[in-house]
Amino acid sequence: MDNYTVEKYQKALKTTWNTFVKEAKNSTFLFQRDFMDYHSHRFTDYSLLVYKKTKLVAVLPANILETELHSHQGLSYGGLVLGKKTTFEETYHIFKSLLVYLENEGVKALKLKLLPKIYNQLPSDEIDYLLFTVKANLYRRDITSCVYNENPLKISSSNRLRGIKKGVKNELQVREESNFEPFWEAVLVPNLKQTHDEKPVHSSEEIRLLQSRFPDNIKQFNVYKNDTIVAGATVFETSTVAHAQYISANDEGRKTGGLDFLFKHLLETFTHKKYFDFGISNEAQGMKINKGLLYWKEGFGGRSIVHDFYEVKTENHNLLNKLFI
Repeated sequence: MDNYTVEKYQKALKTTWNTFVKEAKNSTFLFQRDFMDYHSHRFTDYSLLVYKKTKLVAVLPANILETELHSHQGLSYGGLVLGKKTTFEETYHIFKSLLVYLENEGVKALKLKLLPKIYNQLPSDEIDYLLFTVKANLYRRDITSCVYNENPLKISSSNRLRGIKKGVKNELQVREESNFEPFWEAVLVPNLKQTHDEKPVHSSEEIRLLQSRFPDNIKQFNVYKNDTIVAGATVFETSTVAHAQYISANDEGRKTGGLDFLFKHLLETFTHKKYFDFGISNEAQGMKINKGLLYWKEGFGGRSIVHDFYEVKTENHNLLNKLFI
């Protein structure tokens, strides 16, 4: 323990942070500071770096809210980010050091939303076991629907196949574009307003900014009928996953099979990725499932992966004292 120290992130450490994240075994571009910091005005950043002597061995993207430290609430996922050569015993020391540090700083609870395992470049379940040993509470669990491209299921739903045929009959076209405004303004924003009275998490200005910073990772695919946009999807691409971050169609897109036509195209486009992730189908903090949405995703061969949220009392670091025999 004496060899491990914890330090709060500062802007001067940006290059150190980013270099570590790029080489970690359980990380994506969402943990790069240029992604995390675009909405820094909305959160009080409390990201942490853990060193073994002078070597950086882990980072934790996080924000503080009163006496709780959260896996950064501006990100879809988070958790403890580890180096590729980090062993279980080292992770044990890292995690214990974090809990001790947080308790000393007056933080009562650590809330972690773990990185779904499909994003790992190497096995990385050390934290799952350690959360068990400190009696962490699993307070939310979502399911995300994924196609496993190394053994994909065929599109089985007759509804999906009919939708694809509709798209062909209506001579729909899919275009990859760098301009996000047509999808945001003509499809996504009006559809979310009409169906859920909500706005997308990212504004069109924010997604344009993020795409300018990560052009190889954020891509926009739109569906057109007679040069009029009818549907689209925004894809976040990591080393192992192509994830549909936004999916939407207007009335004309729904009538003409726009989304079915689009996702057949996307599944064929991203076969080089290990997984294609349609995203979660949960509501009410994971306690409810949108049955129709899940049915649509499973019709393309998507099957469930869990996305877990844990809360642990920082004082429970004492439960780690006698872990090893």
